[in-house]
Amino acid sequence: MISSDISNTQTVRNVFVIDDKGIIRTILIYPLNIGRFIPEIIRIVQALQMADCAQGSTAANWMPNQPVIIPAPQTFEALQERNEEIEKNQNGISWYLSFKEPKDCKTIENRESKQLEEKENRITNN
Repeated sequence: MISSDISNTQTVRNVFVIDDKGIIRTILIYPLNIGRFIPEIIRIVQALQMADCAQGSTAANWMPNQPVIIPAPQTFEALQERNEEIEKNQNGISWYLSFKEPKDCKTIENRESKQLEEKENRITNN
């Protein structure tokens, strides 16, 4: 990709994460003098997979195997249930910020992500 703000002839590094429906989910743009960070790209894919599967959100600095944020309740009755659940399970700060452990969600396995990192390291070190 060419960024006219930087140069009319040199490319900048771009990463696009596109889902299976052809929808662009993430765009990362790196300056000319900064390389891509493969572990972060893998973490982004894992976070997208987890958020979709668990129907929640991943927090800032989320890492695999951490809980996801539950969407806010849409009714007063659901809000009351959420408050009771938080009090019982200690899984949140308030009705609008509570967490759950996702069940049966699959993301890129750590083994696969390690293989991708090793491959990238071999490419950049040669």
